[in-house]
Amino acid sequence: MDLFLWVKSLHVISIIAWMAGMLYLPRLFVYHAEAEVGSEKSETFKVMERRLLKAIINPAMVASWIFGLWAAYELSAWQDGWFHAKLTLVLIMSGVHGYLSKCVKNFAADQNTKPARFYRILNEVPTVLMICIVILVIVKPF
Repeated sequence: MDLFLWVKSLHVISIIAWMAGMLYLPRLFVYHAEAEVGSEKSETFKVMERRLLKAIINPAMVASWIFGLWAAYELSAWQDGWFHAKLTLVLIMSGVHGYLSKCVKNFAADQNTKPARFYRILNEVPTVLMICIVILVIVKPF
């Protein structure tokens, strides 16, 4: 069996897990921002957010990077314009990941200052990035 097909499969699986978490975590923040600080509901959201980040999102991001860079090496994609654009968007996605991690810490310390509306808008950022990345990978416009 071709090793590249396994690498590509693991890359796609990792991305699916990463994106599932990146789309769900800001949605949790929407509800958490509306919960009263110190309430049972707020404490439950803290546990959910921490577990989602530590058990799913962080490992999935690391695996996405490892298998993605491996696949790029196997494809010799480093010279392609579409790959540079994709890599830039993945770096931005990783930055959003870092920001969401910071939000988890803020909520855990009861220091969130953003309204639920902010997180509703933030929830769209990974979606837009994902759409652009998929188009770049499939269509390879340049």
